[in-house]
Amino acid sequence: MSYIPKTISEVITEYLNRMTFLPAIQREYVWTPYAIEKLFDSILGDFPISTFLFWKIREENKNEWTAYEFIREYDTEFPHNKEATVTGINQDVYLVLDGQQRLTSLLIGLKGSYRFFYYRWQKTKLYLNILKEPIKPDNPEEFTYQFQFRENDQPNPKDPNPQFWYLVGDILNYVDAEDAKKAVKGKLAEYSEVQRDTANTHIGRLHSRIHTLRLLNYYEEKSQDYDKVVEAFIRANTGGVKLEYSDILLSTATAKWKNLNAREEIHSFTDSINTTGNGYSFEKDFVLKGSLYLTEGLPIQYKVKNFNKTNLEKIEDNWEAIKANIESTVKLVSKFGFNDKNLVAKIALLPIAYYMSKTPNKNFVSSTNKDDVRNQIIIQKWLTISLLKNAFGSSSDTTLKNLQDTLNEQTDFSIFPYEALNKRLGIDTLFSEVEIENLLSTNYSTKYSYLILSLLYPNRDWKDNKYHEDHIFPKSEFSVARLRRRGYDEDTIAEYWKYYNSILNLQLLTDSENLEKNSKDFEEWFSSRDNNFKDRHKIPTITSYNFDNFLKFVSERRKLLEQKLKSIEI
Repeated sequence: MSYIPKTISEVITEYLNRMTFLPAIQREYVWTPYAIEKLFDSILGDFPISTFLFWKIREENKNEWTAYEFIREYDTEFPHNKEATVTGINQDVYLVLDGQQRLTSLLIGLKGSYRFFYYRWQKTKLYLNILKEPIKPDNPEEFTYQFQFRENDQPNPKDPNPQFWYLVGDILNYVDAEDAKKAVKGKLAEYSEVQRDTANTHIGRLHSRIHTLRLLNYYEEKSQDYDKVVEAFIRANTGGVKLEYSDILLSTATAKWKNLNAREEIHSFTDSINTTGNGYSFEKDFVLKGSLYLTEGLPIQYKVKNFNKTNLEKIEDNWEAIKANIESTVKLVSKFGFNDKNLVAKIALLPIAYYMSKTPNKNFVSSTNKDDVRNQIIIQKWLTISLLKNAFGSSSDTTLKNLQDTLNEQTDFSIFPYEALNKRLGIDTLFSEVEIENLLSTNYSTKYSYLILSLLYPNRDWKDNKYHEDHIFPKSEFSVARLRRRGYDEDTIAEYWKYYNSILNLQLLTDSENLEKNSKDFEEWFSSRDNNFKDRHKIPTITSYNFDNFLKFVSERRKLLEQKLKSIEI
């Protein structure tokens, strides 16, 4: 791999926003004034500022990608990049895959400004105090030079040290370092010879780092294979903010949607579904995958090549329906208590959304019709069992395609076709002995615990009710110190610890029930429950529900739960 060296002034004046731009895959600019000052301090102190990755796009392909300009005048109130116009550029263009923050910082520091609010709005430029001696500090986090974003060049009256604030961007006006020094010679006349020497040294050093030394080294990615470019970007940014594969697809879509702004639409919709219920963390990847899946006749493989112009136009035409079906599905599963933690394979929602696109009942999710409610429960159980059996654990594209084909084969969409889907998945709704043992060993508040507990309450009114996982015998009583104070030996303590946090000691309670129970002794609290509580929560009949009978309780409750899980059916 060979890198191309350039001077900072060459890149800043000849490349940025002329032939070099940002792709939509890049996140927005996030650096603070301090970070920019630190970058310039590193440059003047001869510390490396790492390498850069540029993607060279041939002229004939440049219009396939939406490009954005580098920000020159940064404003924290309006931080968004402006879309670039590349149609009039009659040459290859470059999109920066790695180095956006540093290059933007150089542009702001040398040719722009930084507006921020600190007690009041301030529009500042980068200055260098050329009278400060460059003494290297013991702490590497401290500056060697004194760079500062300021509103003007006037000295700070509260700082007793000598100050001459040189506008860093002025260095670009001089091809020769001596001319840069001569420009401030008159202003330095009142200072001592030592101070004038320090100032001239600073200006000469700044000039050489900006104009002479080739400090910017970039690798040129020439491939027009977009999937390879995505991989290059991922590898270059593994240490930064998490990259979503969708970001480069958004760049394509933004350029090829005719009436809508894909970037804004997909960002906005992703944010919207993430506010459903108690909140989710769906990513743009999920929405774009869903867009392929829910549009008839499109391949579902998540490849850049599948987001070509024809396919993207189909997605745009189907966008309102895509949003409606994904949103309905998320709302439905949220009402059944699925949350961000227990929805362990989010792609399992896509076959449900595809079914939603087929059903003629557009008010299905909010319907209270008994047949619709029955169908909703079927979907809840199918999703729960599918997740517990890890039906979407591998070969997800193949799995999704098989389920899509199965749904397309159906002629009646009044009932969710769970039997046909399960047959295609190769799963049985019944749990084996080994599966049941594993389910009952699952611990509190893990990704599968809520799913397992939900199967134990077939007659519960799930919709719009929030349920909490709760320890039947209070968790607080199982500390080793408390168990020892009860006089239990080490073997008994180990047994108590083995089961207290498992499904065998868990139940689902409503908000009000959970608040009322709190950490009350179970025997005391149980005596005040309604007649159906015992059957509803699968509480076994034993002689006493005091804490000393805990092992007897979990032994008998295991039998009830095993029986219930063996009889689960949709």
